[in-house]
Order: sequence, then C-alpha cells, then structure tokens
Amino acid sequence: IPEEFFQFLYPKTGVTGPYVLGTGFILYCLSKEIYVVTAETISAVSTIGLLIYAIKKYGASVGEFADKLNEQQIAQLEEVKQASIKGIQDAIDLEKSQQALVQKRHYLFDVQRNNIAMALEVAYRERLHKVHKEVKNRLDYHISVQNMMRRKEQEHMVQWIEKHV
Repeated sequence: IPEEFFQFLYPKTGVTGPYVLGTGFILYCLSKEIYVVTAETISAVSTIGLLIYAIKKYGASVGEFADKLNEQQIAQLEEVKQASIKGIQDAIDLEKSQQALVQKRHYLFDVQRNNIAMALEVAYRERLHKVHKEVKNRLDYHISVQNMMRRKEQEHMVQWIEKHV
C-alpha cells in the first residue's frame, strides 16, 4: 500500500498511524462479528505463515529453477524457430530455382525446335542424296546402253565391211 494513503494520519497518530489503522480495523471486524474466528481462521493463519516462510526460505532457489526451465524452453523454441526458418528458406530457394527453370523453358523449346528442324533437314538431304543416286544410276544405264549400241553398230559395220570388201 503506498505511503501517500497514510499521510493524513500523521498529524493525529504520528508514524504509527498505518499500524493503528490496520489493527483497529481487524479489532472492529472481530468485535462486531463481521468476521467470526473459527477453525478455518486458525488454519488460514497457519497456512499463510507457512507460505510466507516457504517463500522466504525457498523462493530464490525455486525462482532460479523456474528461470532455468524457462530458458530451456525458450532455447528449444528458438531451435524449432530456426529449423522452421531454415526449412522455409530452403523452400524459398527451391521455388526460386524452379522459377529460374521455368524462365529458361523457352530456351529448351528453341533447342527442341532446332533439333526437329535439323532432323527434317537430315531426312531431306538423305532423300535428295537417294534421288541423286537414282538419277545417276539411270543416266549411267542410258550411257551404257548408248555405248553398247555404238559398239554394236561399229562391230556390225566392221563385220559388214569385212564381209563385203
């Protein structure tokens, strides 16, 4: 209770004003039977006394123990938090790499388009080579037929001349 509440008692009672007020209030409650003393009162007084003694004797060590437990829990929560942050950061990095792959996708399509164009060009050149080869074979055949005809004509002419001369 703040000291300012008892400043008005100092002129009448002096320094003992708060104690007189507290004791007077307790005696008034007991004499007017506002508060009746029973077995529970004695039990409450002894329990309050025991609690005050326990707090004064063991309060510091219990406080240190509670602080230590609190620090351990905070450390565990911090570890969980850091693990969660690391997991989320890994997910962000993975997403960025996936986005980079998606952005490079058009290069892949260009490469595939070029590969298909090159395959079509190879097929065209193979067919062109086959046509060239077939045309050359036909021309060679016609040349060989003409050469054979010329040779046969010459042989026939030579034989006719030899026969008639």
